[in-house]
Amino acid sequence: MKSNSVLALASLAAMTCMGATHADASTAPKRQAGMASWYGPGFQGRRTANGERFNTHGLTAAHRTLPFGSRVRVTNKATGRSIVVRINDRGPFVGGRVIDLSNASARAIGVSGVAKVELARL
Repeated sequence: MKSNSVLALASLAAMTCMGATHADASTAPKRQAGMASWYGPGFQGRRTANGERFNTHGLTAAHRTLPFGSRVRVTNKATGRSIVVRINDRGPFVGGRVIDLSNASARAIGVSGVAKVELARL
């Protein structure tokens, strides 16, 4: 009986972890607002959560729940500038932030640190 409980917990843990990396498009938000930040030089060439190599010059981003490959229009509320990015990583892991942009993505919309943004899943 004890081994069945352990097996059930292990299965539940595996499904929970899987959900964190393979989000379901039907439950992902269509629109979201919050703070964006950027990440870059220290991560260049490292593997992203979807397995590809991070390219700080690419138009990509990290999001906690959107499915990998999702295209998202990110609009900087202060400048009105927007860009379409592809989700290829998980994050941000700092409270209050909704997306981590590659350096190129952030620069394209005028984010040099942290900025208020609106996300629209395409």
